[in-house]
Amino acid sequence: MSLASVLVVDDSAAEVMLLTELLSDMQVESACDGVEALEKLEAGNSYDVILLDLYMPNLDGFGVLERLKDLQMETPVIILTNADEVDFVVRGLDMGAVDYIRKPVNRKSLHKRIEIQLSLRQSAQTIREQNEHLQQQVDERTWEALRASEITIHSLIQLLEVRNIETSNHAKRTSNMMGILCRALKDQKLIGYLLSEEDIRELVRTAPLHDIGKVGIPDSILLKPGKLTDEEFSIMKRHVDYGVQALQHQGSESARALGFITMAKSIVAYHHERFDGSGYPHGLSGTDIPLPGRLMAILDVYDALTSDRVYKRAISHEAALQIIREDREKHFDPVIVDVVLSVEEEIQKVSRQWR
Repeated sequence: MSLASVLVVDDSAAEVMLLTELLSDMQVESACDGVEALEKLEAGNSYDVILLDLYMPNLDGFGVLERLKDLQMETPVIILTNADEVDFVVRGLDMGAVDYIRKPVNRKSLHKRIEIQLSLRQSAQTIREQNEHLQQQVDERTWEALRASEITIHSLIQLLEVRNIETSNHAKRTSNMMGILCRALKDQKLIGYLLSEEDIRELVRTAPLHDIGKVGIPDSILLKPGKLTDEEFSIMKRHVDYGVQALQHQGSESARALGFITMAKSIVAYHHERFDGSGYPHGLSGTDIPLPGRLMAILDVYDALTSDRVYKRAISHEAALQIIREDREKHFDPVIVDVVLSVEEEIQKVSRQWR
């Protein structure tokens, strides 16, 4: 085991010599004032304990304690004090010192106080290592749970495409377009539309899940080449509830997995709401519609318009944008419409790339 290292900070050469002798079984360095002590510490020298006198020229012990707090150094400081300096000792303890010892210093008392601090420091290190190990285990299990949920959910997406409910690569297109739209919206820095990097990652990952509930809709309705009857459309609208219910069963106690599922449910539940309140299933309007739903609504419509479906042929990028312009403040959030138009060339590129 390596010897404990101690920094003695005292302007009295006699006190330094005495303390060095008392701590002959340890590695001792000294500083004649606070300035020299800080030079050693800021140069990267590491110590297990600092013995600090309060009254010194140039920079006193209180100045050292204040600077140590600014530097966020965790080295324990034991104050060297005289018997009549109670108020100053209290002040030093308030400023971050962990203990004090009165002069003249007793060998046994000094060693015991240093041993206590070394023991506390070792215990703190052990706890940190255990916490890091536990956190690693939590992260691994969280990742495993998240991957299991993603595999299950993305299997549903593949099932949609196998059944020809959506055109090929619909998931890739909506995911990539979501990334473009979110990054452009983030750059706007608008109140009510602020997105963190984590928000964007979750939106990109969960965008393809918006129609997973369609696996519960009969093929006779999903693949019908003509217009749906009112009764058929009522059944079709149930895919929103089916999707939310499917995600409800993918729950996890981990924050990371919960973030993924929460974002996915928001996209599924609200992407058919309309800005004017005429959408479904809740009839929400304006910014009462959660932002993920408003973002997904415009991307879903754009991709549907520019893709062949069983009931229609694809229209051009320009024609799709004209419909989006006309539905500004009706179907779509006007702020999001403006952002889409500002990056329409990037969106068109993704649309073409994944056909």
